[in-house]
Amino acid sequence: MKLIITRHRGLVEWLSSRGIEGRVLTHATEDDVREQDIYGVLPLGLASLAKTVTTVEMPGLKPEQRGKDMSPEEMDAAGARLRIFRVTEI
Repeated sequence: MKLIITRHRGLVEWLSSRGIEGRVLTHATEDDVREQDIYGVLPLGLASLAKTVTTVEMPGLKPEQRGKDMSPEEMDAAGARLRIFRVTEI
């Protein structure tokens, strides 16, 4: 099961438009993320417990857009793209 960790409704809509759906949480615990495929941003300690962490990068994001909910169209205009990571604690 995919787990989406975000406070931004626009991100959930953007992911859904690409066929990515799952349980949505605004905050996650160790038990939530352990061995899960995560979409969103996590602190590194939690990310190291997940199977994968997929983030959305927006290279064209303007400074005034940071931290604000954006529509899927605004995300596309900012160049939104997915990047998948495996985080390992050493």
